[in-house]
Amino acid sequence: MRGGQVTFFTHQNARHRGRPMGEWLVQLARELGLRGATLVPAEEGFGQHGRLHAARFFELAEQPMEVVMALSEQESQRLFERLQAEGVHLFYVKAPVEFGTLGEASA
Repeated sequence: MRGGQVTFFTHQNARHRGRPMGEWLVQLARELGLRGATLVPAEEGFGQHGRLHAARFFELAEQPMEVVMALSEQESQRLFERLQAEGVHLFYVKAPVEFGTLGEASA
C-alpha cells in the first residue's frame, strides 16, 4: 500500500487537553481508527528556536518525543483535519512510503 509516514516532534512537557502531547496523539490515532502509532522517546534534540531538549535525570520533562504513523492518504487527511480543528501546534515531517504486513497474524 502506498501512503505517507508522518512523524510528529514534541517533548514530554508539551500538553494538549491536560495530557502529554505524545500520549494524546497516540490516543487520537486510536480514536480515528488509524492502523497504528508509535511513541518514541528520544535522548536529545533541538527545535527551530535552537533550544536544547534533553532527557536528563532531573529534567525528564524536557525529553524529546516522536510520534510515528504510517497512513493512507485518506487517513492522513482525516488526522490533519482533526488536528486543525483541535488547534494543535506541532512540527511534523510527512514523506511518501510504501507499507504493508508480512506473514499471518498470530492468534
